[in-house]
Amino acid sequence: MSIRFRLLLSFTSVVVVSVILFVLAAYLLSIAVTGDVRSFNSFYNIHYSLNPLSEEEENLFLDLKYIAKNDPGQLKDQTLLQEFDTRLKMVQAGLIVREDNSVIYSAASLNGLDLSTILPAYEMGNNSIRNTMNKGTRFFSYAKFDFYFSPETGERGSIYVFHERSPFAQVVRQMLPLLIGLFAAILLLTGWLLYRYVTRKIIQPLDRLRQSAELIKDGDLTFQLQSSSRDEVGQLVQTFDQMRQKLYDSIQLQLRYEDNRKQLLSNISHDLRTPITTIKGYAEGIRDGVTNTPEKLDRYVAAIHTRASDMERLVQELLYYSKLDLNKEPYSFIRLELSPFLHRIADELAIEFENNAVEVTWEEELGGPLFVLADAEKLKRVVMNLLDNSLKYMNQPPKRLNITIQRTDKQAVVIVADNGPGLEESSLSQIFERFYREEPSRSQAIVSGSGLGLAIAKQIIEGHGGSIWAESKPGSGLSVYFTLKLYEDRR
Repeated sequence: MSIRFRLLLSFTSVVVVSVILFVLAAYLLSIAVTGDVRSFNSFYNIHYSLNPLSEEEENLFLDLKYIAKNDPGQLKDQTLLQEFDTRLKMVQAGLIVREDNSVIYSAASLNGLDLSTILPAYEMGNNSIRNTMNKGTRFFSYAKFDFYFSPETGERGSIYVFHERSPFAQVVRQMLPLLIGLFAAILLLTGWLLYRYVTRKIIQPLDRLRQSAELIKDGDLTFQLQSSSRDEVGQLVQTFDQMRQKLYDSIQLQLRYEDNRKQLLSNISHDLRTPITTIKGYAEGIRDGVTNTPEKLDRYVAAIHTRASDMERLVQELLYYSKLDLNKEPYSFIRLELSPFLHRIADELAIEFENNAVEVTWEEELGGPLFVLADAEKLKRVVMNLLDNSLKYMNQPPKRLNITIQRTDKQAVVIVADNGPGLEESSLSQIFERFYREEPSRSQAIVSGSGLGLAIAKQIIEGHGGSIWAESKPGSGLSVYFTLKLYEDRR
C-alpha cells in the first residue's frame, strides 16, 4: 500500500469516523436529554411497515397467498405448513396461520408468546397487509392475508409471514451512557492508532535514514539498514542500503586493487630480478673475455637467450592475464565435444610425457558424446597449464597423471590428478592467485614458470561460467577440478 493511499485513507477515516460519531452522539444526547424518542420510533416503525419482508420472503408470502385464494383447505395441512416454515426459516423468517381465533400453526421461535394478544383483528378487505407488531421487547415486521377457509360457513383464516427485528430504540435508551463513552473512546483510540501508524511507518524509517546519512558522512559504511515494509519508504530504505553496500564494496574493491597492484609490482620485480641478474652476469662475462672459446661463447649466448625468453614469456603471460582480469579478452564460444578435444591436447604433450616417464591414464563416465559450450583456444590453454603444472611438480617416480571426465545434470567435470608431493590445505585456496608458489623462496631454480598459469586457468574457467578448485594432501598428489556448461541445442 502506497504512502499516498495510506495518508488518504488515514485522514478520510478520521474525518468520516469523527463526523459519524459526532452525529450519533448529538442525536443520542438529544434523546437522553428530552426523552423524546417518538421521532426515532416512528421512523423505525414506518420503515418496516412499508418494507417488512425481503424479496425472497415476499415470494414465499405470495405463494401462500395464492394457496389461500385458490385452495385454502391446504393451509390446514401441517406438513405443507412445516415445509413453508422451513423455507422461511432459511431466510430468517417465520410463519403463523390462524383459524378464527385460534393459532393452528406458529414458528418454533414464537414458543412461549401469547399470539392472540398481539395478532391484529381480521380485516377481510385486506386493505392493510403490511405492518409491525411487538410483544414486550420483541419487535416483528410482517405481511398478512385474511381469507375464508369456507365462504359458506364463514370460517375465517389468516396467514402471517413475519421477520423479527432488533428493538434498536430500546437498546439505545438503555445503553446511551455507555455508547457515548464508547464513541469517545473509539475516537481517541482511532486518532492514537493513526498517529502511531504514521510514526512507525514513515517518521521512524526517515529518522533512521537521516542517522545513516550522518554515519556515511563520517565515513562509517559498516552498518546495515533493514526495511519491514514494501511501500515507498521501504523501497527508499532498501535503495539507500543498496547504495551503501555498493559504496562499501567499491571502497573495499579499490583497497584490494591497490593491495593487488602493490603485490603485483613486488612479484614482477622479484620474478624479473633473477633473469635480469643472470643476463647481466653472462653479458659481463662476455664483455670481460671469459668466453675465450667458441663453446663458452655459445653457452653464454644460449643462457642469455633462455633468460630473455623467460622474461618475454612472463610479460606475455602477465599481459594476457591483465586482459582477462579487465574483461578485455573476447570469448568465442562453440559447440565442442569434450573427450576428443582433451585427448588431442594430451597427444600434443605425448613426447614430454615420454621424456619425463609420466604414465597417463583416463577415466571417462560419459554415457555417450559429451558436448560443452566453450572457447576452444582458451580452454586448450587451461588444460595445457594444468598438465604443465603437474609435469613441473611430479619429482619422484613412478610419475602418474590421471585425467577424469564426468557428466552431471547441467555440467561437465574434468579432473586432472597427479601423484606429486601435494600441498598443505592452507595453500589450496591460494594456488590460483597470481605469482603464488608454495616454496617460501619462490626460487625459479626449483621450478621454472611465470607463476600465472593457474591464475589464468581460473580466469578462463570463470569466464566460461564454470568453477575451478583443487584438492590435495601432503604426499598424496594434487587434483584440480573444473566445470563447464553442457551445450544445449535450442533449435
